[in-house]
Amino acid sequence: MTSLVSAVSGAAVGAGGFIGRLDRVWLALVLLFAGLALAVPPQAFESLVFMLDAFFWLLPYLLLSVVLAASLKAVGADGVIAGVASRSAGTAILIAAVAGALSPFCSCGVVPLMAALLLAGVPLAPVLAFCVASPLMDPEQFVLMAATLGLPFTVTKTVAAMSLGLVAGGATLALQRVGFFAEPLKAAQGCGGCGSPALPSGSLRWAFWQEAPRRQAFFTEARATTLFLSKWLLLAFALESLMVAWVPAEFVAGTLGGEGWQAIPLAVVVGVPAYLNGFAAIPLIGELMAMGMAPGAAFTFLIAGGVTSLPAAMAVYALVRRAVFVWYLAVALIGSLLVGFAVQAVLVFSGLSF
Repeated sequence: MTSLVSAVSGAAVGAGGFIGRLDRVWLALVLLFAGLALAVPPQAFESLVFMLDAFFWLLPYLLLSVVLAASLKAVGADGVIAGVASRSAGTAILIAAVAGALSPFCSCGVVPLMAALLLAGVPLAPVLAFCVASPLMDPEQFVLMAATLGLPFTVTKTVAAMSLGLVAGGATLALQRVGFFAEPLKAAQGCGGCGSPALPSGSLRWAFWQEAPRRQAFFTEARATTLFLSKWLLLAFALESLMVAWVPAEFVAGTLGGEGWQAIPLAVVVGVPAYLNGFAAIPLIGELMAMGMAPGAAFTFLIAGGVTSLPAAMAVYALVRRAVFVWYLAVALIGSLLVGFAVQAVLVFSGLSF
């Protein structure tokens, strides 16, 4: 009897140890789809297709970002880039905000690039300037928005994207200079030196593949970053599929149909957690404005939902420390509110309209 109890106890401990060693994100994915398969099998299949389709669409950007980060690590250029960006912080923030507004990244798509830049040692201020401005405008969105909502509305949103990126970068730089965000990345991100050989300090070697230690550093960094970002993005896209299925655009339209100043804070409450990519939001906003929605609320919703969403926020939370994550959400919340109130005030006091 004693041996049987010992065997059962040993098996339980072994199972617990195995579960404890499982990665929590992969485990959450398995449990999510198992639950969907039992409760709503059609949604399980739809979510799987949605998740894989979104992930493979994003995969080229992910791989490009991973190769960039790993290459800079292997070359030894990460410290050089960080030093240049630190010495010319204002210029770096300006370039990042303008480049972000012209780049074709959504709120989820910008996360791999954010990881690559931070892993390369680029300071948080220009990285955040880029990541805030990037999801708000890109060339294709500019053309579609101009055709649907008009050129004045589109130009105003482009200026708002660049301005918000500049403000986010500048405010982040000011906070860093008084001691905040000294270590933005979580300690476990990238290889962190584990399994990688130490590279000569201050040495640059662009043809890094010719040296075994640098090749090893490249592959170690690339593998760790790819696995880390992949699991979080897959979970984010799985949750996004449920939001798309169970929080339809009609609900968002009904909630945001109010007029006047009071609709602006409500647009933040709906826009920050909701997921509507830039292209999907354009016809919805056009319809709501035709129904009388305040332009300030329209801008607030587009910016709050563009800078962040629940899926993108999850990926960012996994990447950076808690203080940086809270600041990232605060920038989205406060920035979208300020833009909405500013646009509404200008239109009301000038008598202009879009």
